[in-house]
Amino acid sequence: MKFLLIRAGEWKQRKVVNFVAPTTHPPLGLLCVGAALEKRNHKVEIIDFYAENVTREQLKNALKSSDAVGISVYTKNYKQAADISRTIKELDSEIPLIIGGPHCIFFQKKSLLHIPHADIAVNGEGEHVILDIAQYLEGKKELSHIHGIHYKDNNQIKSGKPLKVIDNLDSLPFPARHLVDKYDYGELPWGYKIKKKVTAMFTSRGCPFNCRFCTQYSNVIKGWNFRERSAENIVREIQEMDKKYRTILVVDDNFLVDVKRAHKIFDMLLESNTSVNFFLEGVRVESANRDLFLKMKKAGVKFVKYGIESGNQDVLDFYNKKITLQQIRNAVELSRDAGFITYGSFILGAPIETKKHLEKTIKFAYSLPLDIAVFGTLQYMGGSQLWLDAVKNKKISNDEYCVPANSLRGLGNFTIEELRRYRNEAFRRFYIRPHYIIRQCYRGLSRKDPSLFTSGFKFLSGL
Repeated sequence: MKFLLIRAGEWKQRKVVNFVAPTTHPPLGLLCVGAALEKRNHKVEIIDFYAENVTREQLKNALKSSDAVGISVYTKNYKQAADISRTIKELDSEIPLIIGGPHCIFFQKKSLLHIPHADIAVNGEGEHVILDIAQYLEGKKELSHIHGIHYKDNNQIKSGKPLKVIDNLDSLPFPARHLVDKYDYGELPWGYKIKKKVTAMFTSRGCPFNCRFCTQYSNVIKGWNFRERSAENIVREIQEMDKKYRTILVVDDNFLVDVKRAHKIFDMLLESNTSVNFFLEGVRVESANRDLFLKMKKAGVKFVKYGIESGNQDVLDFYNKKITLQQIRNAVELSRDAGFITYGSFILGAPIETKKHLEKTIKFAYSLPLDIAVFGTLQYMGGSQLWLDAVKNKKISNDEYCVPANSLRGLGNFTIEELRRYRNEAFRRFYIRPHYIIRQCYRGLSRKDPSLFTSGFKFLSGL
């Protein structure tokens, strides 16, 4: 069989000023599903709406040679996914249409209502489930016997067997990266010139922490926990990518949770003389360690990203971050000393925050030797504990999946407009500072790469 896998987006590509914008990353989930299918001798094609301007004619031609379609769905793009699925069914009303991804995990049955042209929704990790669905399409299995799905049957939405969590991540095939060779990822919107060619990888799934603002699969999936791949398995994958790719984006929520494993990974990489650069997108500040950081730098780590969130200890405690302001400062300073490009993200608008809190966060941000600081406003995201509590307290409905903090709805002490003004002010005060500008000029000269200096102007131009 041939599966057409689609990352949903606008019919005309949009630019987003955010490090994790889809234009920066390949669709890793689809690459994992594609690898599982190819291992069973199925054919796979991927269309990425974020990487090209897809036309209706292009989609029509791809459908002609396909036996089934799979679409990855995030809560922020489920309306675009619904639009694409409608077009698919207009072009071929009989083709089976499968949806999966975070939206289908958090809103399992509802996802088939949100995307009414879909036939099957995968409610968890897709590598094993898609193989069972393939057997169903071949007439070898019943939908009711498949774990981790909802499906339509005579205009009714029914569920399969309970979801099974994949415990042994080493058993999974490496992502089928060749499926997106036609695309060029890694266009970081904040100015730094990343070395091409770019890909992404995961070394763990889940998170052992439970920050209140974060969407957590464990809130809706029984048995979903933090799982790691072995150092040997990770290094083997990196060795396969070496030479073809120059930059690897590590997308784990918390790559350095297991410091012993991290030391082993980088020791093995140094022994194997790999030549790729690593961008670590999820690092907890309490994992910072001078010896480890120096080893990481020597092994090719160029970038670390911290979720700092606030310059107020009471706000960090409210978010259940389980970190301290001193740990934050120590981590950022160690990152600077190691020579990493250091990125810190901040959230403005916690329900307990006052003007003094916001001011303190802005001052704390520019007291840190960060290369990049990004300020966002709090969103009550479907699947997060904050969202669940707000639904329980009837402040938002369970049909609202991305609700901004807003005093008019009892979701904070500021209106949406006030928080946006504070966010814009935070960007301006962080980047338009003589000390910051001089420091970034010096760092750019020492790296022989001035592109990072433009990051602040990129952010300011997007306000």
